Amino acid sequence: MSREFDFYDRTSLKSYNLNESMRYQLDMLDRLDVFTRKHCENVASLTCRLCEYLHCKKGFTAYCTICAYLHDIGKLYIPPEILQKPGRLTDEEYEIIKTHTTIGYQMCMEDLKLRPYAAGPLYHHEALNGLGYPNGLTKKDIPYEGQIIRVADEYDAIVSKRQYKSHIGISDTLKILIENSQPPKKTDAEYNNPNFKDKRYGKNNPAIVRTLFKVVIDDIIYEISYTQDYVEELKDELKRFEQIKKYGDKMNKAKKEKDKNYYLEGMKTLMKNNETPENYMEIYEEYKHAYETRKAIIENLYKEIKIIKKLKV
Repeated sequence: MSREFDFYDRTSLKSYNLNESMRYQLDMLDRLDVFTRKHCENVASLTCRLCEYLHCKKGFTAYCTICAYLHDIGKLYIPPEILQKPGRLTDEEYEIIKTHTTIGYQMCMEDLKLRPYAAGPLYHHEALNGLGYPNGLTKKDIPYEGQIIRVADEYDAIVSKRQYKSHIGISDTLKILIENSQPPKKTDAEYNNPNFKDKRYGKNNPAIVRTLFKVVIDDIIYEISYTQDYVEELKDELKRFEQIKKYGDKMNKAKKEKDKNYYLEGMKTLMKNNETPENYMEIYEEYKHAYETRKAIIENLYKEIKIIKKLKV
């Protein structure tokens, strides 16, 4: 009675003929651990769609998408016990993690096929206000691709960490990105941080975060459509089970064996797969539960769209 929803099922990657041009780059990703590889794929998908909503040129979109695929390639050389540590990193471990940006950059620069996309690994953790790494650059020195990938990377990192199965509650993730897009207040702990080089900005580009809202709403509408299709399938199945139940009720009330057999055969004619006269009520209840659950999901998704539309960056 379940159907898995893929957050990143809607993608425009194929329209850019990236399969051919990215074969070598994707081979590099195969060397990463499963979690990091999936994250790179998700960030590339988000980056591609952000570029489209930002009305970037097709060539830049393709370039930026490949940069996004490779943004975490430097994690190949981060010790697994640090990279996959379930708990909070120590300061020393965090410094090691941060080196994946410069390691990835070096990997790209040393490989002629990867060199054009070195910006992905190098800039995706830089912040507009100078609080990013590895070089603490500010907005004027951070390439646009780096600013886009940063937003896609931060969004997917939070989504993955929280293990969302649906877009319900996803507005809380967007609120974190909004917070990271706002200039500091004098009361903020970071305000007097010596690395805070440009206090006109937050860490994220507000225009890109605002564009992410459109991507997310588009995905929620797709999830609603996807879920609604499943609800319609479930509705048809429930009608079938209701008919089976009618036959079952009549069979139980019948006095004559001939009538009992007649209704039993009617039940069997409507049954599928592993359904039997003995277990159909249990399966029927599972379908009813799945139906009500999906209807509630759709209702909550519409509420989520309303919340996101009211968000301000």
